[in-house]
Amino acid sequence: HEREHDREISELAAKHSEEMEKLRAELKEEHRHLLDELRQQMEATHRAEHEQAQLQSQTLHSLELEALRLTLNNMHTSQLELTQSNLRKEKETALVELREMLNDKRAQEVAILQSRHQLEWEKIKEQCLKEKEDL
Repeated sequence: HEREHDREISELAAKHSEEMEKLRAELKEEHRHLLDELRQQMEATHRAEHEQAQLQSQTLHSLELEALRLTLNNMHTSQLELTQSNLRKEKETALVELREMLNDKRAQEVAILQSRHQLEWEKIKEQCLKEKEDL
């Protein structure tokens, strides 16, 4: 009876040991599976964070480019306005110079015409006097 009891205890101990090994193996497998899942989740989170950082970087880059484009556009507009103003001033100056030149030329022509008129008037006057004398 005692031997059978020892054998049963021995069998129970062996069975207990087997079950413990089986439970350890299952626990180890479950632990490995959980670690794999956690690793995959961490990798997915890392990829998502990386993509988010890239998107933010691209958005920032786009905003910087837009700001540069607007600045360049403003500078170009200012330059065009300045050029337009300079051209207007040059045109006004050229018109004033042309007007003065035309006035001078007109004055010269008037003087020449007055001189010719005076000469012709004197010729006619002389002719008139001559004709009077002849008469």
